[in-house]
Amino acid sequence: MNDAAPPPSPERRSRLRWIILAVLAVALAGWWLRRPKSETPETGLTFEARRGPLDIIVTESGSLEAVESQEVRSEVKGWEGRKILSIVEEGYLITDDDVRTNKILIELDSSEIKQRVVTQEIEFESKQAALTEAQQGFAIQLNQNVTDLKAAEQKARFARLDAEKYLGGQVADELVKKLKLAEIEAEATRDEPVAPPPSPGAESLNPNSNAGSANVPASSAAADAARVLTLVAPPGGGAVPGTIMPANAPTPSPAPAETDPADAPLQLPKVSLASLVDFSAYAKVELLGDGEGQQKLREARDTLLIAEKERAAAQTKLEGTQRLHERGFVTKTELDAAKLELEQVVLKVQKASTSLTLFTRYEFAKQAEELLGKYEEALRNLARTRKEGMSKLAQARAKLKAAESQFSVVKKERGDLQEQLEKCTMRAIKPGLVTYGGQRDGFYYGEERIRVGATVRERQPIITIPDLTKMAVEVKVHEAQVKRVKKTMKARIRVDAFPERQLTGEVVKVGVLPDAENRWMNPDLKVYSTKVHIDGAHDWLKPGMTAKVEIQVDRLEDVVFVPIQAVAPGEKEQACNVLRGGKVERRVVQVGDYNDEFIQIKEGLQPGDIVLLRRPDEPENRGAGAPAAPESAKPATPTPTAAATPGAKA
Repeated sequence: MNDAAPPPSPERRSRLRWIILAVLAVALAGWWLRRPKSETPETGLTFEARRGPLDIIVTESGSLEAVESQEVRSEVKGWEGRKILSIVEEGYLITDDDVRTNKILIELDSSEIKQRVVTQEIEFESKQAALTEAQQGFAIQLNQNVTDLKAAEQKARFARLDAEKYLGGQVADELVKKLKLAEIEAEATRDEPVAPPPSPGAESLNPNSNAGSANVPASSAAADAARVLTLVAPPGGGAVPGTIMPANAPTPSPAPAETDPADAPLQLPKVSLASLVDFSAYAKVELLGDGEGQQKLREARDTLLIAEKERAAAQTKLEGTQRLHERGFVTKTELDAAKLELEQVVLKVQKASTSLTLFTRYEFAKQAEELLGKYEEALRNLARTRKEGMSKLAQARAKLKAAESQFSVVKKERGDLQEQLEKCTMRAIKPGLVTYGGQRDGFYYGEERIRVGATVRERQPIITIPDLTKMAVEVKVHEAQVKRVKKTMKARIRVDAFPERQLTGEVVKVGVLPDAENRWMNPDLKVYSTKVHIDGAHDWLKPGMTAKVEIQVDRLEDVVFVPIQAVAPGEKEQACNVLRGGKVERRVVQVGDYNDEFIQIKEGLQPGDIVLLRRPDEPENRGAGAPAAPESAKPATPTPTAAATPGAKA
C-alpha cells in the first residue's frame, strides 16, 4: 500500500500561485513604504534648455465665416410677420444659371396683401376720376372766365362808344377825366403779361408714371387767358384777396393795416359820379362836335330860328295888312287872319324856345348822365367780373390741388402695396451657398427656426448666401494679448475638420471695444473681436467650421528658452529648478517674451541645462500641470499644461 498523497489538481495549483503572488505584492508594498528615503530626489518630467529662434504667437480658436455675404431679409412691412410658403433647402449651391433664370428662393404668404391691393385699386380709380373732374373743372372755369371777361370788356367798350357818339369825343374825354372814370378804366382794363400758370405738382393720370402735370387744356387765345389772371390792385397797393400772384411777379409793398370789416362803421353806397356834374354847361354846339347831342341841339336851335323868322314875317305881314285895312283896301277878315297867323307863329317860337331850353337843361343832361353812368357801371362790372373770375379760378385751383394730393397719396399707397407684393417672392441675384438665418448666433427677438410654415418679421434675415471664395476666421483675443496684435500681422490657420492642412492669413481687423456678447456671460472676461482673412480660395472651407489661429506677433532670433511650466513664479523673482549632479538646485532667472508653450530666458540658464517641469515637492498628479510663467512675465491667462510639450522627457 502506497501512503503517498496524490498530486494537486491544476485548479488548486493555479489558486496557490495567485495566493503566493498576492502575499509577495503585500510584502513588497510594505517594504516600499518603510524603506529609508534616498538622497536622490524624484525628478519627474524634465526639459533641456535650448538656444534658437522663438516665434512669439497668440493662439486663439474661432469660427470660419465669409468675408462677403448676402443676407436675404424679409422686407415685407408689418409687425405681424409673414409665413414662409416655400424656401430652398439649406446647403443648396446657387449657380450663375439660377441667377440668370431668377430662381425663386423664398415665397412668403401674400394673401392679405392681395386683398389690400384689390381695395386700393378701387380707391385709386375713384381718386383718378376725381382728379380728372377737377382738371376739367379748372379748364372749364378758365374758359368761362375768358368768355365773361370778353363780354364785360365789350359792354364797357360799347358804353364808351355810346357816350362819345352822343357827346362827341372831346366832351366825352373831358367828362371821363372830370368824373375820374379814367382811373376806373385804367384799373378795369389794366393788362399784365401773365400767362396762365400750369397746375404745379399735378399728377399724371397714367397709373404707371411717377410724376407729371395735370392735363389742363390751354386756351387758344393766350392773351385772353392772361387777362383772366390779371390782378386788379386796390388803391393802397398789393394784391386783391383771393387772387393768384404770378411766380415772377414782384412782391407788392405791404398795405397799411386795415380794420376788421365787422368793426368798421356802416357807410352808404357811393352814388354815381355822373350825378355830381352839371351837364347843361356842355350843351353847346361848338363843344359837342359831331355827336348826336350836337345834332339834336342844332335841330332845336334851327327850329327856334325858323320860328322866329316866321314870326318876323308874320309881324311884317300884319303891319302891312293893317295899313291896307285902314285905307280900305282889305277887309277886316283878312286883317283878323293876319293877326291869327302872327299869333300862331309866336306860339311856334315859344314852343321851339321851350323845346331848346328843355333839351339843354334836362334832355341833354339826362342822356349824358345816363350814358356816362352806363359806362361807369360797365367799367365796374368789368372789374367785378375780373375779381369774380379770379375767385372762381382760385376755388377751382384749390379743388384741383386737393384732388392731386389725394390722388398722389393713393397712388403712392398703391405702389407701396404692389412693391410689398413683389417682395413676398425673393429670387436669386448672386451665386453662393444657402444657409438659413443670419451671420450672427442666437435668435432674433424670439424668432422661429427657419423652415416652411415659420413666421418671419420685417428685417429678419431668412437666408445667408456667403461668398466662399473669400473666407475669414473671427477669434476673440484676451485683453492681455490684444495690445500685441496689430493689423497686417501674418497668421497660420488650421481647421479642426482638416488638421493636416495648414492655411495662411493676415489680420485685417482688431476690435477697439470688448465684445458685447461675452460681457453678459462673464463680465470679468474681456475679449476683443479680431478678424483674420485666409489667403487664397479653398472650396473645402465652409462657414461655421472651427479653426485654430496662430498670430505671429514677433520672432526672437538666437535666444535661450524653456517651457513655461519650468519657471516658478515668486513674489520678487522668478526661478527654475535645475537638475545638476543628481541634485536639484533653485536658480534665479530673468525672463523675456513668451508664447503659449515657451518662454525666453535672458539670464540664469545656459543651453543644455536640465530644468524640472515641476517642483520636487509637488505631487505626481501635478507634474503635468506645473505653474505657468511668473505673473510679471505672463498675463493672467489659463495655465497651459505640460502635456505634449516638445522636448519634455522623464
